[in-house]
Amino acid sequence: MNYTLNQLQVFQKIAQTQSVTKAAEELHLTQPAVSIQLRNFQNQFDIPLTEVIGRKIYITDFGREIAKAAEQILEQVSAIQHKTLAYRGQLFGKLKVSVVSTGKYVMPYFLAAFMKAHPGVELEMDVTNKTKVIKSLEANEVDFSLVSILPEHLLLNHIDLLDNKLYLVGNQNTILSEQVDLKVLFEQSPLIFREKGSGTRQSMEKFIAAQQLNVPKKMELTSNEAVKQAVLAGLGYSIMPLIGIRNELQNGAMKIIPVEGLPIHTVWQLIWLKGKNLSPVANAYLQHVEMEKERITDLYFAHSS
Repeated sequence: MNYTLNQLQVFQKIAQTQSVTKAAEELHLTQPAVSIQLRNFQNQFDIPLTEVIGRKIYITDFGREIAKAAEQILEQVSAIQHKTLAYRGQLFGKLKVSVVSTGKYVMPYFLAAFMKAHPGVELEMDVTNKTKVIKSLEANEVDFSLVSILPEHLLLNHIDLLDNKLYLVGNQNTILSEQVDLKVLFEQSPLIFREKGSGTRQSMEKFIAAQQLNVPKKMELTSNEAVKQAVLAGLGYSIMPLIGIRNELQNGAMKIIPVEGLPIHTVWQLIWLKGKNLSPVANAYLQHVEMEKERITDLYFAHSS
């Protein structure tokens, strides 16, 4: 047998995701490249590793055994690499972070300098909605999460990173006036919501309830970017975090609609489970954030408040 580490990695990822397409996405490869690696790996065995029924790929019993062995081999290879870095006095290991979708405008700035300073650290960052972020944190699958609203059912430690403000916005054709009647506004055009489970949606719903507003026309989209494009196209209005629309406000493509009770104020917070035994990498990152957060905020977000 003459299989490569790359083939082991590809097959292990296919077994984990149960999908060639998903494996390609997570490995940042094309689907044909993953399929070729799988075929070359399979050619070295007389027993099938996978079977395809309909359009879905399944791992055989033999394939699962090979996947377990592949995972062990890859762990040993990683350990060798880490030991090499340790002898050089470098930090090594994985940093796992889950981030609510709007947090993609925030988190990279709090990671960049740390990752450049520690090339032996591997970053795994999952950007998704708040519900999935909290589930990954609760299951202890990540070191840290970035949220703007703290979950109430978990015991957590947290560091405040950045103020988060949400405004009612429309596109460049929005006519602004000192007195905005939201009841009339929402009767004329839809209010665009994020999907259920989103922290932004949670903030919007609290505001609407507090103002005792009726929203007869609604639209639901599944990402902050989709909401932004819908507002830009004139499909309706939305309440959006300032952090994600700075450029559009500066170039006049979007306008803030002045409304009593807005902006909504929350705080971007880095959170982790209370009592969690942080790895050396996670501990080092925590120290980095505590020392650098004010510099990062002043450098990149001074105009976001």
